[in-house]
Amino acid sequence: MAGKRPFGNPVPVSDLATEILDPVLRKRAGISIGLVQSWEEIAGPRLAIHSRPEKIQWPRRLHEDDPFEPAVLVIACEGMAALHLQHETGEIINRVNAFLGFRAIGRIRIVQKPVSSGRARPKPALRPLSAAEKAKLANTVGLIEDDGLRASLERLGATILGARKA
Repeated sequence: MAGKRPFGNPVPVSDLATEILDPVLRKRAGISIGLVQSWEEIAGPRLAIHSRPEKIQWPRRLHEDDPFEPAVLVIACEGMAALHLQHETGEIINRVNAFLGFRAIGRIRIVQKPVSSGRARPKPALRPLSAAEKAKLANTVGLIEDDGLRASLERLGATILGARKA
């Protein structure tokens, strides 16, 4: 669908964005957009949520006769997943090399930084409390003298009870 066609044929926006972004990523980070898009299959869903490939650092070649040396893949990772990523380094290197089609990566460097996209997890839908549950909750926190503390504990209790199944 993304081929060069005459006027009037629709082209997916993702294909156009890939054509624009891929050369920029290759020049600035030495990485292809295909690697970024396939990161979940390469790293696995558990690690892909907390990590992303940042760039590929190719070693400088002083002369054309210098032998080929594999690059370093820099991976941004949140602190809690860094240890898991470190343990699976060998397998990730093999998967990235299989994805690229040659032995391009020799090492991985982990950089700890926030990776999440900024999207907050959706709040779970709470069910309405029954009259008996409301009465039990009010009775439980009723002896607390501080009004603010009592109201906070009542909201907390309503949230806990509302998250449970009836």
